[in-house]
Amino acid sequence: MNLASKSQSQYTPRNMVLGVQFLFVAFGATVLVPLLVGIDPAVALFTAGIGTLLFHLITKGMVPVFLGSSFAFIAPIIESTKLYGLPGTFSGIIAVGVVYGVVSGLIKLRGLTFVERLFPATVVGPVIMIIGLSLASAAVDMAKTNWIIAAASLLTAIIVVVFMKGIIKLIPIFVGIIVGYIVGLIMGVIDFTPIKEAAWIGLPSFTAPKFSWGAITYMIPVAVAPIIEHVGDMYAIGGVAEKNFIEKPGLHRTLLGDGIATSLAGCFGGVPNTTYSEVTGAISLTKVTNPFILRISAVTAIVFSLIGKVSGFLKTIPQAVLGGIMLLLFGLIASIGIKTLIDSKTDMTKIRNQVIVSVVLTVGIGGAVISWGNFSLAGIGLAAVVGILLNLILPGESKEIQVQND
Repeated sequence: MNLASKSQSQYTPRNMVLGVQFLFVAFGATVLVPLLVGIDPAVALFTAGIGTLLFHLITKGMVPVFLGSSFAFIAPIIESTKLYGLPGTFSGIIAVGVVYGVVSGLIKLRGLTFVERLFPATVVGPVIMIIGLSLASAAVDMAKTNWIIAAASLLTAIIVVVFMKGIIKLIPIFVGIIVGYIVGLIMGVIDFTPIKEAAWIGLPSFTAPKFSWGAITYMIPVAVAPIIEHVGDMYAIGGVAEKNFIEKPGLHRTLLGDGIATSLAGCFGGVPNTTYSEVTGAISLTKVTNPFILRISAVTAIVFSLIGKVSGFLKTIPQAVLGGIMLLLFGLIASIGIKTLIDSKTDMTKIRNQVIVSVVLTVGIGGAVISWGNFSLAGIGLAAVVGILLNLILPGESKEIQVQND
């Protein structure tokens, strides 16, 4: 059976339903990131769909993946936008994709161990913590616009993630947004103007990038954490599918797929596209490992992006709803940084590890900036660079990150 006839045979009602379902599993994360950073969610849906299809092309259609934006990029995009503007930030996102491509080449030439040694847990762990904590005040500011709505969203997300089972447990953000929105409706604070003004059919509001060295140097170091997350995702999905995607099609191909999808998103004015935990968790739970189903999700995302009313509806979500979700989300990101140190069995009684972690945290959270003329390095990016340099300079050796999922 050739590829065309094989694809045609998979257009079954069951596969179509599963494909749409997986989009809704990923929907909360896919649209939350652009809403928080001030980007049209329709652009994010469009670039996620196109990026996913490109990923499948690069990986020879072997890996069941739907790409969306990692939460690790929220804080850097917001801060970069303040410093360099949104068009400049998009050039930084393009550069992040290039970094993925470079790391892909290094893995192809020297193997995964080289990358693991360059980015040990003593560097990646505190960088992830900074990503989560750096916008804690922004979450509180958004939540206090209406504490009742924010609390409803937050408590719902907590209940779902702690007490629920099955597919519902994987979408706490989506459920939290729905409940918060309903409370907003009851309180009469929803402004339906964006829905009324939106066309039924139309292209998303694309934004062209503008070259900015500042934004590029600010965004590039942030790629470290999602790269490590990507490796873990490939092991997890491979374990469910009973295939070794690290070897075939190869980690260099899957990482290159993320990189090209991310750079493409930056060209259209979208958020970075990578593998992420919601879809990985859904695949692990449902055991659906047919890549074709995820391609249906990608096509569905593109279709949704062209329906103007969908984007209009998403823009009516109150700030308090997003703030309530962020109160949980940013704390969870910080806790992942702590978990990274624990899982790698990092010995925090060693002064070397204490120095690296403490300096990375204070530089990142303190907002340190280094400038040379028009060039500057600040915040999370500077903290990541400092951590990498300290790890290379200080005597001794850090524990590598344990990327295999238990």
